Amino acid sequence: MLKENLYLKQLKSKGKTDSIHQYSSDELITIMSESVDSEVISILETRKGGLTSEEARNRLERYGLNTISKEKGKSIWLRFLANFTHVMAILLWIAGIVGFIAKMPELGIAIWLVNIINGLFSFWQEFRAEKATEALKNLLPSYARVMRNGESIRILADELVPGDILLVEEGDRLSADARLFQENELRVNQSTLSGESNPVRKTCDPVQRASLTNTELPNILYAGTMVSAGTGRAVVYATGMNTEFGKIAHLTQTVGDELSPLQKEMKRVTKSVSVLAIGIGIVFFILGIFLAGVDLLESFIFAMGMIVAFIPEGLLPTVTLSLAMGVQRMAKKNALIKKLSAVETLGCTTVICTDKTGTLTQNEMTVTGIWLPDHRYAVTGVGYMPKGEIKELTGNSQKQISEEEDLKNVLRMASLCNNARLISPNEEISNWSIVGDPTEAAILVVAQKGGIDLDRENEITPRLRELPFDSHRKRMSTIHQTNDGFSIAVKGAPKEVLELCTHVRINGQEFILDDSRRSQMMAANDDYARNGLRVLAVACRKLPATDSDWKDQTPEEIEKDLTFLGLIAMMDPPRPEVAEAIQQCHTAGVRIIMITGDYGLTAESIARRIGIVRSNDARVITGLDLDELDESALKESLLHEVIFARVAPEHKLRVVTALKEMGEIVAVTGDGVNDAPALKKADIGIAMGLTGTDVAKEAADMILTDDNFASIVHAIEEGRAVYSNIRKFATYVVTSNMPEAVPFVLMLFSRGAIPLPLTIMQILSIDLGTDMVPAMGLGTEKPEPGTMMRPPRSQNEPMLSSKFFAKALLFYGIVQSVTSMAAFYFMYWQNGWRPGLPMAGEGTRLYQMATTMTLAGVVTTQIGAVLCRRSEYTSIFKIKLSTNRLVLLGIGVELLLVSLIMYVPFLQEIFGTAPISIQDWLFLFILPPVFILFDELDKIRLRKKEQNRRLKAQEKGEIA
Repeated sequence: MLKENLYLKQLKSKGKTDSIHQYSSDELITIMSESVDSEVISILETRKGGLTSEEARNRLERYGLNTISKEKGKSIWLRFLANFTHVMAILLWIAGIVGFIAKMPELGIAIWLVNIINGLFSFWQEFRAEKATEALKNLLPSYARVMRNGESIRILADELVPGDILLVEEGDRLSADARLFQENELRVNQSTLSGESNPVRKTCDPVQRASLTNTELPNILYAGTMVSAGTGRAVVYATGMNTEFGKIAHLTQTVGDELSPLQKEMKRVTKSVSVLAIGIGIVFFILGIFLAGVDLLESFIFAMGMIVAFIPEGLLPTVTLSLAMGVQRMAKKNALIKKLSAVETLGCTTVICTDKTGTLTQNEMTVTGIWLPDHRYAVTGVGYMPKGEIKELTGNSQKQISEEEDLKNVLRMASLCNNARLISPNEEISNWSIVGDPTEAAILVVAQKGGIDLDRENEITPRLRELPFDSHRKRMSTIHQTNDGFSIAVKGAPKEVLELCTHVRINGQEFILDDSRRSQMMAANDDYARNGLRVLAVACRKLPATDSDWKDQTPEEIEKDLTFLGLIAMMDPPRPEVAEAIQQCHTAGVRIIMITGDYGLTAESIARRIGIVRSNDARVITGLDLDELDESALKESLLHEVIFARVAPEHKLRVVTALKEMGEIVAVTGDGVNDAPALKKADIGIAMGLTGTDVAKEAADMILTDDNFASIVHAIEEGRAVYSNIRKFATYVVTSNMPEAVPFVLMLFSRGAIPLPLTIMQILSIDLGTDMVPAMGLGTEKPEPGTMMRPPRSQNEPMLSSKFFAKALLFYGIVQSVTSMAAFYFMYWQNGWRPGLPMAGEGTRLYQMATTMTLAGVVTTQIGAVLCRRSEYTSIFKIKLSTNRLVLLGIGVELLLVSLIMYVPFLQEIFGTAPISIQDWLFLFILPPVFILFDELDKIRLRKKEQNRRLKAQEKGEIA
């Protein structure tokens, strides 16, 4: 009795039967892996000829569709209402009610319209992004080939059920978990589950699980993985949410959502604004009664007006517009944003945990070097396009070697001992692609670069037998018929192949392979390996024409007395733009941590090549090392340069959690199912659009449509621009609050000797009229030069900090207040008023003209403010006006609105204004340059401060 039957007996002793329903998922996978074929077939109540149509229908009703279900979230109506019920929206609803209480219905309606428009716009942006993500799901294959009623048929993958006999072949994406019972050189790419891109050899034999993880079981096929080579038959035992794919999808969906940094910041801003506005309202209510001597009702209305004036009604629409514009710009740079708030999260990212394969590298194995006993060659060109040259390296010079026979022999043998295929561009695919092992495909590419006609070689030297690669022998061999007999071609790990070689070919002749030559070959292998290259050795042997014993011989009997031909070195080359992107991250104060399933030496080599690692004491931590580290040791290691290699994607979750506990804002890249929990846990999850699984894309906040790390850097720049734009808008709006408040202060403290220079309705015409479009224009500014030369913003510094108020109110606000009040006094001065004389009070024509001048003074200085606020550091004279048409439109709109308020009779009555002369306008247009002058002086100070910061950072080695 086999050992695995004892496990079944043990389960049955607990009252369980052979029925699949009786077993948990852990029990089932153990049974599947440890049982022989007949037991698997029996437990799943099927047969090797497949289920009948009736049985399949019954099981489909019992088990449900083979789909990844989505946890039921908020309904579309609740998500819609959420855009109108958050704290800032509630504050605006209340502000509108205050407008009606203060007998200013036009104010209340205007605020409510702002709230409604913003909510609709915000909902539409996220709804559209969600639909774009759902469209990506349709790119996944949706069919499977099974045995039904004893015949092979093609069905929808959704209709697979436990007990189906699944037929798989090269190029198939598997749609359910299945136990393999028949295979022919089957290899499967399990990178979606394991993170390791190398195809895994699959076998039919039962195995004892021992210390093997689920993904390491050689006789189990998993949903979401891809067949790289060979064929096979397997019996389906788990579908839908019961697959390994589905279990991780469920885990991902149960990871709770957290507020983004921007959402947290907006809560703080809302609280600050509320306290500020209500505080000012109370102060002015008290001052109105005790200093100005107005009655309670008038003082209350006056205070309510001040509260409304200090609430930035345009904040929400401007934030939403700024985020939406960032989304559109990112989409043009291959980054699809699913949540608007994720845009700004990118901007404050401090750490990026990134994959290597496909993100930092091209995910296209490329031969870069060939070593022969008396020659060394460099290979140009990258990827699977067979375009490039093979050049001999002689000292510092290079020469073309297209006719070198020894080289051609290496390429010929390596391409014959090969199961991959190159696929040229066609109507369906625009680039060269492959079917099979990427390593073998790289050999075919370099063979074509060397002039080898692959089709002809396979025709004149047909394959007769294959000895497939296995992890014990670490090599693959093929036997071919030649004109004068038979030959064997061998490729594999250099050490293992070299042990079987007795001769070496040099310049077309064979020599005895001595120890000196062996040492030379291993030294060449070590040199390649130190540079992070994967190396294969190529050898061959001539078989006598009359010798046909090889048909029945074992691999050990055939693979002997070989002739060594050479070494082929290859790598998955870094994307050409990645090194520059990495440097940008270093300059921007963003750390990059590589987390890969590849070997440590290869990972470190790539990391150094592209600049992720720069010090000599960088630590490489493997998955086994990580398991032995406690939390404090892990956090200590994260303070230094570190690479995580040979780790399973689930280790990412632990690393991400540790980083977040350390106060970092973490972005994580991933494409596999097991990456999904880490993507969900991260502050910003980034899934691969080309190679990413459906589950990974669902968990992510952003999808890279080109799988390129450089696109992340572009997105970070856009995210920083969004936050900067929000601050620019906030500064612009708060600045105008000072010249709106100063007139009341002057009136109150002068006990009415100075008539109110600006009425409440005129204040509202600024906040809800002239300021709105220019402020929105600031929300659409593109990233400012130097954005990626500054560190991420501190999470401890709020948007509306003391520094912010000092600049907005005490610097810009005072400048604008002085210039606006100058306009007020200018009007009186022209009409004979001098200090010491009483001023015309409320209701006179002169008073209306003076308040109109104050209103126009605020508007014209706001023109200077909006032009200055377009940049934090760059001089206004270095910015092209045409680069932001919405700002120019906003300037035009505010001039038009203030003109209408001045010159249209019925608006004059509403806002208490009067026409002003051309001479008055000439005075007003002197005011913006005054504002610009003070701003330019401040920017000179800021640029010097930034320059000093960079010099200190360079001295410390923090930036290059």
